[in-house]
Amino acid sequence: MNEIQTILGSTVRLSAPLAFGANGEYVAEKGGTLNISLEAMLLAGAFFSVLGASVTGSVVAGFVIGMLAGWAVSWVHANMSHRLTANTFVVGLTLNVLLLGLTNFLLEALEPNRHQAARIRVPLLVDIPVVGPPLFENRWPVYLLIPLIPLSWWLVNRTNWGLELRACGENPQAADVTGINVNKRRRQGLYYAGLTTGLGGAYLALGEVGLFNQNMTAGRGFLINAAIIFGGWRLGGAIGGCILFGGTDAMRLALPAIGYEVQPQILIALPYVLAIVAMSIFAFGGRPAALGKPFERGVK
Repeated sequence: MNEIQTILGSTVRLSAPLAFGANGEYVAEKGGTLNISLEAMLLAGAFFSVLGASVTGSVVAGFVIGMLAGWAVSWVHANMSHRLTANTFVVGLTLNVLLLGLTNFLLEALEPNRHQAARIRVPLLVDIPVVGPPLFENRWPVYLLIPLIPLSWWLVNRTNWGLELRACGENPQAADVTGINVNKRRRQGLYYAGLTTGLGGAYLALGEVGLFNQNMTAGRGFLINAAIIFGGWRLGGAIGGCILFGGTDAMRLALPAIGYEVQPQILIALPYVLAIVAMSIFAFGGRPAALGKPFERGVK
């Protein structure tokens, strides 16, 4: 029983940063932007949330600053890709490398203090056998996913803005003819991804660890991309992919702790192997037709 609770608790904690990012990436990809700068957004959110909490003494302020840091990365990516028409993949890779080096340098130079979000127990629900403590006794930021997931779905599927965004992802030329500013909508989708992914990085640093470590995101941005593909570009499926990848990572941590001996290299590689398998199987189901294709007016 304790072993199951340990694994479930780790799954929740390790899935949460992925789920925050997946909310925004779902929105961005529905607009046609294949965003590979998620790693940079996570790193920015993680480091600057810790720095912000250290400077202000407030964890809440740290989370806000982390979100803004993720948004700043998305602003650079969006304007380079959808205003200056730079190659979005090159921009994304450059930002990932830049933020990895920048956060490592600033960590050495500034040495921010440790801060951590408070843990909240949900009355009554925490007493449910087996699943109660893992699901309803967590750091408070994880509960932000409860309103965020339906909000992201509603924005894409139930608003005029979301309808225009989806049109940009499916047929940008037709969307342009109807008067939609395609690149503006794509930039806005990326901004949303920056905010939610910055929040995911802040959760990773302030929610669970309490400090920033070098390269603490460890490729989680690419797992978010894989989760979107795994889910067939549906938000529910993407969240399911995040739970799957978070669960495999939880097994890596939990199995040795409860006495099972497994080659650590296999456990470390397992989430990424699953990501490759998921992309191989689900890479084309539900994919927006213009995903990853730059838009230029009059050019098909």
